[in-house]
Amino acid sequence: MSNNRRDARGITGRRRFSSTPAGGGSGAARPWRTHNGSDNDVADAALPAPGLSGIPMAQRVKAGIGIIALIAVAVSAFMWSRQPDWRVLYASLSDKDGGAVVAALAQMNLPYKFTEGGGAIMVPAAHVHDVRLKLASQGLPRGGNVGFELMENQKFGTTQFQERLNFQRGLEGELARSIQALAAVESARVHLALPVSNGFLREQQKPSASVLLRLHPGRVLERQQVAGILHLVASSVPDMAPRQVSVVDQNGTLISDFESTANGLDATQLEYVRQVEASLNRRVMDILEPIVGAGNVRSQVTAELDFTQTESTAELYRPNQAPEAAAIRSQQSVESRERDGATTNGGVPGALSNQPPEAGSAPINGAPQQVQAAGADAAATADTSMRRESVTNYEVDKTIRVTRNPTGTVKRLSVAVLLNHRQSLDADNQVVSTPLTAQELESVNALVRDAVGLSRERGDSLNVVNAAFTRVEQPVPPELPLWRQPENIALAKDLGKQFGFVVLALLILLMLIRPALKAATRPPAPPPGIAESVDEELELPAPRAEPTVAHELKLPPGYQGSGMTEAQSKALELARTDPTAVASVVRDWINGEKPANA
Repeated sequence: MSNNRRDARGITGRRRFSSTPAGGGSGAARPWRTHNGSDNDVADAALPAPGLSGIPMAQRVKAGIGIIALIAVAVSAFMWSRQPDWRVLYASLSDKDGGAVVAALAQMNLPYKFTEGGGAIMVPAAHVHDVRLKLASQGLPRGGNVGFELMENQKFGTTQFQERLNFQRGLEGELARSIQALAAVESARVHLALPVSNGFLREQQKPSASVLLRLHPGRVLERQQVAGILHLVASSVPDMAPRQVSVVDQNGTLISDFESTANGLDATQLEYVRQVEASLNRRVMDILEPIVGAGNVRSQVTAELDFTQTESTAELYRPNQAPEAAAIRSQQSVESRERDGATTNGGVPGALSNQPPEAGSAPINGAPQQVQAAGADAAATADTSMRRESVTNYEVDKTIRVTRNPTGTVKRLSVAVLLNHRQSLDADNQVVSTPLTAQELESVNALVRDAVGLSRERGDSLNVVNAAFTRVEQPVPPELPLWRQPENIALAKDLGKQFGFVVLALLILLMLIRPALKAATRPPAPPPGIAESVDEELELPAPRAEPTVAHELKLPPGYQGSGMTEAQSKALELARTDPTAVASVVRDWINGEKPANA
């Protein structure tokens, strides 16, 4: 049975079509019957009002669950959108430092969380630098090394031994902090052996130190960095030499043993050899690449250097070439006279020879006064002998020459050069390789020999080879599609989360809330008694009986026909061909009007 109802509040009547035969006949249609709006209002008043009271309990439960789930999804999406971007504040902290940092973060009312395993403390990215500065002002993290702050908390009555011990601990902590500033060092410990100085001992014991390093995974220290640690520790302790410092890594490997090199060279000398070889190699490449083209020349230079330190001293003596060039150091002159005879006294005996000499007077010209005693004329006649001795000491012309030979001098050079064949195109635009001529190779030899400064006296060697290079095509890495690029993957994850929240909300809305809302707004079915009364009131008078098709065709009596009269068939055909006219006729019937073409 097909029903077509309208709300009594919007129209004046209801209509009902029924195919049930009236009076039990199979071919007769149920008569039509009209009804006014007043009776419909009474029938509708007896129906239950639509709303939550008319929704079944199962639909109410589904609607409640859907609303709660929708609210939960909305809250989750809101919280997820406001979730901060976490960044690592500190990692690999000791338990003591980690507890101090967490306590400080709690006092700041700043959210924080730990990574898996508790290896790092994370805070919102917007507060990382601010928090680090605030914690640094509080001396956090301390890193497990106590510095010179030990000296600030000295108690009254501390002995000299305790003061010296605290000073040593503070110095060890400060050195460890300085070493931890290196990028490759994760943590460090320093142990100092400081002997007590004694003024009564001639030979004092030298201080020493040992350093234990824990490096970051995959990191190593270069020789220059290890040498820097040695000099850092040695320079911080008086009378300590770098060779008295030992450095050990977390694997127990002694990394400060520089004397066990295979060729007897230290790190500085090895680096100097590499620099010399690289410089000479660069010279060869720079002078040959413009001739043969970039990528068509390979060169290797091996330099043998002499780092022997020699010093020579020479003293040279030479005579003075000219009198004016002589330098008198000292001069001595001796003069003596002797007279022949037993006695040196002479002259005429008597009063004149026994008188004192006259008063002396200095000559005007400053010449020495000639004093002649009485009887000098008589003495002059006797035989005399005179001896003069003069000694002059000159400065010796001596030259002292000290010669120190420079270290790192070149003892021998070995140069190997490989040249590619000349590349050219033939008539078919095919690449053809042709070797260099002997004259070209000789020119290359001369250029390389002059560029690196080869010497036959040193025994330097040069070898130039011309051969075809094997071109190996480097595989080009395939370009990643858009969905495999890291930045797009991160963006897709972000958008996927948001899209997932939207899809989940739509599913909850369509599967739980929408059916409940439809059930709440759907008009309820009338009770059976009211439906029967309405059907009876809406029945129309039965049309007059029309002869059936079977009767007109005079079919056999047992033939029941199709159950539809000819009028009904024509009405259905008219409804198919002209539904507008049929609808107008039915509307007029409902309104109680007579059709115009009736």
